[in-house]
Parts: sequence; C-alpha cells; structure tokens
Amino acid sequence: MKLVPRSYFDDVFNDFMAPSEANSMRCDVYEKDGNYNIEVEVPGYKKEDIRIESKDGYLTISAHKSSNEKEEGKNYIHHERRYGKIERSFYLGELRTDDIKAKFEDGILKITVPKVEEHENKKYIEIE
Repeated sequence: MKLVPRSYFDDVFNDFMAPSEANSMRCDVYEKDGNYNIEVEVPGYKKEDIRIESKDGYLTISAHKSSNEKEEGKNYIHHERRYGKIERSFYLGELRTDDIKAKFEDGILKITVPKVEEHENKKYIEIE
C-alpha cells in the first residue's frame, strides 16, 4: 500500500489546490493491527448519503446532501450550512475490496482497510 508521508512541498501544493474549507472532509489515517484505518468527519450526513468506491487502487469517499430551500415561511437572515457533494480520495495501491469494512456513527465514517503485501515487480535487464 502507498500510504506514505508526503513532503512539505506536496502539502503546500495540495493545500493550495484543495477545495474550500466548507467542502472538504477532515480525516485521520493511521495504522493499527495490520490494517490501515481511515476516520472521516461527515457531520450532518446520513448513512444513505455516503458512498465508498474502490477503483484502480483508489478508495473514494463521497457524500451528497440536498438543500431544503423549498420550505415555506423561512426568511433566512444568515445561512452557513452547505449542500451538494463532497468527495475525498486515497491512493492505497492493491486492495482486497471484499475485506474492507466501514462503519458510520455520530458523524464519523470509520473505514478499515487490510494491508496487502506488496509484490516487488523488480526485474533486472541484461546489458549487451
């Protein structure tokens, strides 16, 4: 798996290119008991609003929430809550998708991804 620390420059670039604070998912990633664990904050969302997808070595978490603007009688003075889609991806390399577990509780999505032993694809080429 490729959960390796990034360099300072990667962080600066990613912070610059990251979506606005209101649309980002805060997370913690840690290793424990032979698994990678990802804990993502998705407050205000229901379990049914969240999707986890695995494709080409990436684990993508997305959540969608619709606006309640059609409610009659509301004259907003201040409106900060955001609606729409938020998404976050993690490159994990090889995945055994059948062994990935996810649990959603109190606005925190907890995902457990078993580590997959990396196969070294190193091959020496003979020089003529």
